[in-house]
Order: sequence, then structure tokens, then C-alpha cells
Amino acid sequence: MLNELDKELEARGLDFVRYADDLIIMVGSRQAADRVMKSVTRFIEERLGLKVNAEKSKVDKPKGIKYLGFGFYFDSFAKAYKARPHPKAVAKFKAQMKRLTCRSWGVSNSYKVLKLNQLIRGWINYFRIGSMKGLCVRLDSSIRYRLRMCIWKHWKTPQNRAKLLMMLDVPRWAAYKIAYCGNRYARIAHIGWVHKAISNKRLAAFGLISMVDYYAKRRAAC
Repeated sequence: MLNELDKELEARGLDFVRYADDLIIMVGSRQAADRVMKSVTRFIEERLGLKVNAEKSKVDKPKGIKYLGFGFYFDSFAKAYKARPHPKAVAKFKAQMKRLTCRSWGVSNSYKVLKLNQLIRGWINYFRIGSMKGLCVRLDSSIRYRLRMCIWKHWKTPQNRAKLLMMLDVPRWAAYKIAYCGNRYARIAHIGWVHKAISNKRLAAFGLISMVDYYAKRRAAC
């Protein structure tokens, strides 16, 4: 249905990108944008007989646009706009990640890691043209923090927790102090000795993918 629209925009010499019925047209000024919005809307509705959703259509700068899950920002070093995951897409990822690391979910931690890896791979493969190294660092930290809480809960009793901490190179005095301190999971997961026991390296050996490393492998230039 919209092939004719593509031909019309090409004939006008406009820069545009379209995926299904999602379309962005890029022009040099607000005045030009208003003019193109009116003329293209008229073409779609009068020539093609389709209805333009006025609520979702707007004129804006790149940083105000959300397109297929991407947002845009101006890179002052490159002197150009670049893509990155939109805040709404990031919020959706965090919600899925929290669901997969819910302490009350009655599955093994190895299964949680399996599902997390699927989420990470799928998300990065989709957004790999975006700039998000710093975001991946922050998300890696959040994922590991929540997994530490899950592991601490699965260790169950203070006796077992102290025993496992000592097996993971935590001194006896520190292991018993942490195991019997009665702090909540969130505080326990921030303790340095717990980080040493359930280190990033050990989580990787357990099978958890690093978002930073996977992004570095899969990143594509845009």
C-alpha cells in the first residue's frame, strides 16, 4: 500500500526512512517540516485513501523522536545525531530483567541465567546499531546485583551461607558475621565480601553473559 508513498517521497528528493507504516522524513528546518507534514498527509489521505494518525504524527527534532524503540542524541564529537535505545525501551528491558531475577520465582538460578542470556542476546542484537556501552555497564551491574540476591536466598540457612562463603574464599569471621547479621537481601548483595564470593568472574563461569562484552562483539556501525 505504501510503495506509492516511497516513490512520491523519492520524486520530491526527501530523505526518509520507513518501516511498515512507521515513517520519518528529515528536512532542514521547522518551516520545511510543517510544509512537508501537510503535503504528505494530504497525499496519503487523498491519493492513497488512507488515514494519518494525527495523535502519533508530529514535527520534532531528532532528540524528541522515538522510532522502533530507538531514541536519538547529538554527538558533539562526531558532529552528528546518533541512535541509542529509547528510555522506554530501557525501562521495558529492566522490567523484564527484574521479572527474570525475582527471588520468589520458584526456578533454579541456572534457569534464570539461561533466560537472562536469551533476553540479553535478543536485546543487543536488536539495538546493536545504537550507542550504549555505558548503558550496558550499568545494566550488567544491576543484573549481577539481583542475581546475588537470588543466590543468597537459595543458600537459605545461616549455617549453609557461612559454609558456602568460606568455600568461596571469605574468612571464617566475616562469613559468620554476614551469614548471621539478619540484613535484608538488598543490603547483603552490596557487601564487599559477598561481591568477592559471588564475583563477576564466578557469575561468568556460571554462564551469565556480560552485556558489555556481547555488545562489543555484535555492535554494528550506523
